[in-house]
Amino acid sequence: MEQITATTAEKAYLAVVDLGGVDTWTPEDQIAELSNLAETAGAEVVGWSVQRRERPDPRTFIGKGKALDVASLARAAEATTVIFSEELSPSQQRNLEELFGTKVLDRTALILDIFAQHAHTKEGKLQVELAQNQYRLPRLRGFGLAWSRTGGGIGTRGPGEQQLEYDRRVIRRRIQMLSRELAKVDRERETQRKRRATGSVFNVCLVGYTNAGKSSLLNRLTAAEVLVEDKLFATLDSTSRKLVLDGREQVVLSDTVGFIHNLPHDLIAAFRSTLDEVRFADCLLHVVDASHEHYDRQMIAVLDVLGEIEAADKPRIDVLNKCDLLDAQTVETSLARHPGAIAFSALDGRGEKELRRAVEGAALKNTVTMTLRIPFAEGKAAQSLRERGRILSEEYYEDGLIVTARLREPDTGLFERFVTRNAKPGAGSAPRD
Repeated sequence: MEQITATTAEKAYLAVVDLGGVDTWTPEDQIAELSNLAETAGAEVVGWSVQRRERPDPRTFIGKGKALDVASLARAAEATTVIFSEELSPSQQRNLEELFGTKVLDRTALILDIFAQHAHTKEGKLQVELAQNQYRLPRLRGFGLAWSRTGGGIGTRGPGEQQLEYDRRVIRRRIQMLSRELAKVDRERETQRKRRATGSVFNVCLVGYTNAGKSSLLNRLTAAEVLVEDKLFATLDSTSRKLVLDGREQVVLSDTVGFIHNLPHDLIAAFRSTLDEVRFADCLLHVVDASHEHYDRQMIAVLDVLGEIEAADKPRIDVLNKCDLLDAQTVETSLARHPGAIAFSALDGRGEKELRRAVEGAALKNTVTMTLRIPFAEGKAAQSLRERGRILSEEYYEDGLIVTARLREPDTGLFERFVTRNAKPGAGSAPRD
């Protein structure tokens, strides 16, 4: 594979299509987000246009007349790339490139390119490359003269800035190999999840719109040193850190990829093993950029993705982050609109105590405190108790030990035969469902 050397920024013209319907995102919202995505990928946005349509045109998505207008405007702006806000079919992309004489990308290709730039771990690179190849395979006929004129750039880069392959047979073999490698990763993750499920550690996963501040929150709570950048999809690879709460309860806090409005289905499928961290978590911290003008819409977009990965019913704590950028009245209004949410600032630490208490309450919910008398002859039971529960106290006697431990409700049946006194439900408030 050929190494790509970055030169000057590509000049990109944006074609935003408003299909109406129930989507609450306005054309202005779409322009702002698509511009941000393009700039994150390394492009210079030189103009944009908007078309409102009831349905896509089967040949060019926007109709030949509008396509000719966009071609003229893009040419006048000296754009080398035209980026569409909606996903194009392979034939639509080919027709538009023939008409424009420039490279044409859709939103999916743009996001895939950003993911390729930000993938650092082996798993992340495998997932991104698989999604890119699956996306590109039916589109190979369209990567012709218009693409060769651009000399690479956005849409042609794989993980590590490697030039993506153009040979159909090579891509098919590569997809098979990547799928096998990711299947191994899935098996390893499943083994790790089963091990965690039998242990006492409570697993909390951070979710949220891209650039909402999840990594900053992780750093604030755990003193981690996860990369923090003010750009979309800066964090792509999962990161986990242990968090010791004020009551000495321990939880594992995991950061993962940010979500976005209309997250491409290919990405959700390719990142299934990473997103399973969300699906199998005990509780979610939904980190929200409360300073964003349309944070409510971003919250809905996150909930849509959670529904798609079957995690919408997870216990959830909403964290209104970046409150340091808001006045007190705005914060109060936001809290009133989202009962149970916590006002937080990863920058100055406001709300940290409240958040820690909420996480501890979630960890203690559905737990039971038991006092058990375990004979020395039951060494395996004692070891299992240490693996599954949190030991609060223990005393040794001639024939065994008396242990007070906190256990999750499903595990209590394993130790009922050793109970010496009444069990007490674990204390703590619960997060909002």
